[in-house]
Amino acid sequence: MSIRRIVPNIHVAAEEQWTTSRDFYGLLGFEEVMDMGWVTTLASPSNPTAQISLFTEERTAPVVPDLSVEVEDVDAVYEQVAASGAEIVREPRDEEWGVRRFFVRAPDGRVINVLTHLT
Repeated sequence: MSIRRIVPNIHVAAEEQWTTSRDFYGLLGFEEVMDMGWVTTLASPSNPTAQISLFTEERTAPVVPDLSVEVEDVDAVYEQVAASGAEIVREPRDEEWGVRRFFVRAPDGRVINVLTHLT
């Protein structure tokens, strides 16, 4: 199993907080690389896998995940996680923006978005 990147997801309650957070992370060197209106991803220009995502909401799942983990084969990871008895918060699904993902609850209660970019 290969992990490609890990992204902390920060839930921001309102647009004003989103703007303030985006500007703050810009001071640390992050630049906007994706904006879907409800989720924006900021990345380091010198290390593009160093990222933070700001969520105002989650449009296709029941909760905003705490963390995103991009893996090589999301279906293989899903099978392994489901077989372990972990709580699946959202079944695997292909998203219109080009990822396949599922959500699982970690033993500490955090919700993890596990995804693979589709080719």
